[in-house]
Amino acid sequence: MNMFHKTLACAAVLLALTGTARAEGLPGDGRTIRYAQDSSLGGNYVVAQIVSDAFKALGYKVKLVTLDNTLFFPAVAQRDMDIGTDITLPQREPGFRAVAKDAELVGEGMIIGGGINGYLIDKKTALANNITTLEQLKDPKVAALFGSSGKAELTSCDPAWSCGKVIDYQMKAFELTGTVRQVRGKYEALMADVVTKVKGGKPVFFYAWSPSWVTNALVPGSDVLWLPTPKDALPPDIPNDGSALVKDVEGCAGDANPCRMAMGSWNYHTVANKQFLADNPAIRQLMQQVHFPTAVWSQWEAAIGKEGGSPEMIRKLADQWIGANQAQFDQWIAAAK
Repeated sequence: MNMFHKTLACAAVLLALTGTARAEGLPGDGRTIRYAQDSSLGGNYVVAQIVSDAFKALGYKVKLVTLDNTLFFPAVAQRDMDIGTDITLPQREPGFRAVAKDAELVGEGMIIGGGINGYLIDKKTALANNITTLEQLKDPKVAALFGSSGKAELTSCDPAWSCGKVIDYQMKAFELTGTVRQVRGKYEALMADVVTKVKGGKPVFFYAWSPSWVTNALVPGSDVLWLPTPKDALPPDIPNDGSALVKDVEGCAGDANPCRMAMGSWNYHTVANKQFLADNPAIRQLMQQVHFPTAVWSQWEAAIGKEGGSPEMIRKLADQWIGANQAQFDQWIAAAK
């Protein structure tokens, strides 16, 4: 073999080795991830796009499905779904516990520091009637300010959402069932009406959380106020992750500090099938790194509240974040590989 042919042979070997190294460097080669996002629209949808891109960078194909958390748990246990990254805890703790033999938590939550949730009323009505606590709605005269039927109309969670279970429990625990009536439907549509009412100077009473598009459209302290609850109260099967007393809550009625919220800190958590994680250690490594500052979530939620949450708009927000944080994104991928 002359030198020319030897050179060609060496080049062919090197090319083959490089190709093999490249294939070995993509843990998801030939695999598809069945990835669930909850039916509740928010910054979690932006995260689903960013995480999908990370999965693809690791070589996986991604099948993203919108699925309510209630249905996700049996699906992930049975391996009809592999992973979800917007499981709200502690609200969804009972559902997770039921499948903990087959599924597990990965990482410490998507929102650094977690979020808050509770009851709010419009600031105009609160100041005009000196309303500083949720307990005051036990008074029929106060309750009547927020409804046309003699009862306060509380814009509540979707029927399938776990926060509805919390609200049901607390209405009884706080002795408000006689003066408060819950209004339930598609939360996003109901809250769009609430926003319109506040902008029109009308009284509102609703349940919400932060960060969310709602608390960006109706800013606590400016448009609405959080109403401190009278005591910690959660259903027995939902753990309170610390006290519901939260320091430095912006827009807490009566300037209460700490402000007693509906519960302690909540977060979007990643839940995955145990066997899936065992077969895909790169996914565990990836998801242990992925989380975002509260300020970033607030920006996403504000954009969604202002412009709507079309797939194109969600994709745009994801692309903007990756573009501005390419080094961090690349670091996630490198560590996962």
